[in-house]
Amino acid sequence: MTSQEQIKDLIARKDALQKFLDIDAKQAWIAEEEKKTEAPDFWNDPKEAQKVVKGINSQKSWVTAFRDVDTACGDLEVMGEFFEAGDATEEELLAQIALTQKKVEELEFKNMLRNDSDRLDAVLSINAGAGGVEAQDWAEMLMRMYIRYAETHGYKVAISNSLDGEGAGIKSCTLQIEGEFAYGYLKSETGVHRLVRVSPFNAQGKRMTSFTSVSVTPLVDDSIEVVVDMSRLSWDTFRRGGAGGQNVNKVESGVRLRYQYKDPYTGAEEEILIENTETRDQPKNKENAMRLLRSQLYDREMKHRMEEQAKIKASQKKIEWGSQIRSYVMDDRRVKDHRTGYQTSDVAAVMDGHIDEFIKSYLMQFGAEG
Repeated sequence: MTSQEQIKDLIARKDALQKFLDIDAKQAWIAEEEKKTEAPDFWNDPKEAQKVVKGINSQKSWVTAFRDVDTACGDLEVMGEFFEAGDATEEELLAQIALTQKKVEELEFKNMLRNDSDRLDAVLSINAGAGGVEAQDWAEMLMRMYIRYAETHGYKVAISNSLDGEGAGIKSCTLQIEGEFAYGYLKSETGVHRLVRVSPFNAQGKRMTSFTSVSVTPLVDDSIEVVVDMSRLSWDTFRRGGAGGQNVNKVESGVRLRYQYKDPYTGAEEEILIENTETRDQPKNKENAMRLLRSQLYDREMKHRMEEQAKIKASQKKIEWGSQIRSYVMDDRRVKDHRTGYQTSDVAAVMDGHIDEFIKSYLMQFGAEG
């Protein structure tokens, strides 16, 4: 493809994005909503006011992103004219093409996250599989990977609960990751992650395989109605101390929430158990536990809807224990996603949280399915 063909292609993609995102309608909607914020009594209902402001900011993020793309395309057209007139070098033109292509692809990528839940914060749970210390160490390695991913992307991350392993690592943990589209990006991580390496815990230096499951659910906010039957809820309180270390919060008190859940579709009943030891403040731990409960109830409703869709979409796959989504083979220097086929030899970078290409590959292939 020649430079001129690349320019035409990028302009066409920009125009398609403008039409698909309905930027003009978004701008009109923002203007109307911003008028509401100018009313003298706007902040009389802080909860509703915050919802309006959050909605405005959400739509503004799309408009701002499109304006960046539009500006880059405009600069590219000018650069193309300069090149044709001999006033710009080929290197300058190619650099502008690369910059514009990057911005267009980023917006196209973000456009795949259009489910209502994609914009929400995420609750990421990690559970070590069978394998003792080796599996527990693997679970802690994954916890660090996701913490580093969150930090790199400017997300706020907190360990809401962590259960130390016996000797090393962790048996389980729950991370709350807060930031725009945190769930939309991280939902691709749900499934079983397989580690193959020469274990540092094996005296014979044998190559061992460990499995750890990761579950990602959206952290619901006040804009989503989730009904909690308070008559089915009870609390226990306890005190515990962590083993220390940079990834473990030192806490003095914790709460245990028990909720007798009844499936509204099948009538089946089960107990939902949630522990929270995130802070030293017990009321805050209770508040966080309630958010986690609401997230689980929301997730169950989402799963029900997905199951209904699956009856129509036979291609959708159910993730189960034993069907690993990704393998991390340390001595072969290879990390491979079995769903998309994407792989990399830079194992160290992946374990340091650089998993964007895995996420992008997944969303490019399966993003429209939920």
